[in-house]
Amino acid sequence: MGIPRDSSLEAPIASSSAMTTLTVPELAHLLLALGLLLAAAHGFGYAMSRLNQPRVIGEILGGLLLGPTVFGAVAPRLQAAVFPSSTAVPTILDAVYQLGLLLLMFSAGAEIRGLFHRSERQAVAWISLVGMVVPFAAGLVAVGTLHFHTLRGSASTDAAFLIVFGIAIAITSIPVISRIMLDLGILDTSFARIVLGVAVVEDVLLYVLLAIALGLVAHGPGDLWGLPLTLGIQPGSAGSVVYHVVAELTFLAGFLTFGPWFYGRLLRGYNPVKRGNPIGFQLVFLFGMSFLAIYLGVVPIFGAFVAGIVVSTPSGEGATGARESLNAFSFAFFIPVYFAIVGMRLDLLHEFSIWFFVPFFAFACLVKSVSVYAGARLGGEGAASSRNLAVALNARGGPGIVLASVALDAKIISETFYSSLVMLAVLTSLMAGSWLGRIVRSGGSLRDERTSP
Repeated sequence: MGIPRDSSLEAPIASSSAMTTLTVPELAHLLLALGLLLAAAHGFGYAMSRLNQPRVIGEILGGLLLGPTVFGAVAPRLQAAVFPSSTAVPTILDAVYQLGLLLLMFSAGAEIRGLFHRSERQAVAWISLVGMVVPFAAGLVAVGTLHFHTLRGSASTDAAFLIVFGIAIAITSIPVISRIMLDLGILDTSFARIVLGVAVVEDVLLYVLLAIALGLVAHGPGDLWGLPLTLGIQPGSAGSVVYHVVAELTFLAGFLTFGPWFYGRLLRGYNPVKRGNPIGFQLVFLFGMSFLAIYLGVVPIFGAFVAGIVVSTPSGEGATGARESLNAFSFAFFIPVYFAIVGMRLDLLHEFSIWFFVPFFAFACLVKSVSVYAGARLGGEGAASSRNLAVALNARGGPGIVLASVALDAKIISETFYSSLVMLAVLTSLMAGSWLGRIVRSGGSLRDERTSP
């Protein structure tokens, strides 16, 4: 079951005076739906953590069980009653889903600056170059050769689909792989520094490409807004391509350069919002950056991602505490619900092709792993270290799921491709967790420290 996004769900709910309110049955359905999603996400997330696997896998699995694959197949009428598609409930769930995605990207951006290290530069540089460029190029060649028409969404352009497919082959997960290494107690090792350094470089560049792809999709007449509308930018045109490349790069470079200074001035100056509630101030900054991104024609998740990078700059104990408190609540409610809804959208009975997924999975894993291994060897790593790096950086995790859900919402990809991308992210994360956990628990070394500078 997906979270519908059509205009028929945007009708007025029920009104009392000038204020729109939920009816009692709608409120009951909403509370039941949110309670089930939250319970399934945390329950299965905890179960996966006990198995030494990423919690996000359990959160998706919990949503999968509540969707058409299991609950809908066993009791379709009851599932439709619990998760109705013709009331205000799906609209509100979609709002929670979108907030969860923004908070996830905000958290990922904050984690990037906090975990980035400048050592092991040679290995990071070679792995980033070979391990990203080769898989991305291989994805472009595959699309150009095989013409995956059934994988494209209704609004997709050739360029947008090409970029999304290339990203799907090349992307690496920061949140999932960092959580795996944290749970294994190896986050402060040179191996972890290389993995996270490469992931930082790759994910920043690939999120820029994703933002460009989303700007190239075929919009309806009412979808164009903000500066692109003022400038008369036509989606899919050559001018649109140039505009979005310039907009994304300018947005990123501008806020990476001046954002920390600007944010520091906001913190040190007279700020009644921050004094009233530091967490509320960070939320205002997050929403403001996301709004500015939308106005510029940049997708809001990119604004949230950059906002996370900016607020993670050294800014005092109070700001750090506020960010940690915001993360704690986000990972208690919004982000688990987001991943549960991602799982609930999966329909593995009707919208999943095993005949496509198996060769796609093998191709994606082979290209990514071989390219990372080659980059590691060129960077001076030993054979065993290179193998471990190849497995770790093959984990798609959160970014792979974000790619799938955002591309589906933009109608760049079909439900079939969405299911394959989510399953690719889940299985590669499980593989990485199992491989690294086996080596650490057996007392083995993930990287020959003699290669460290």
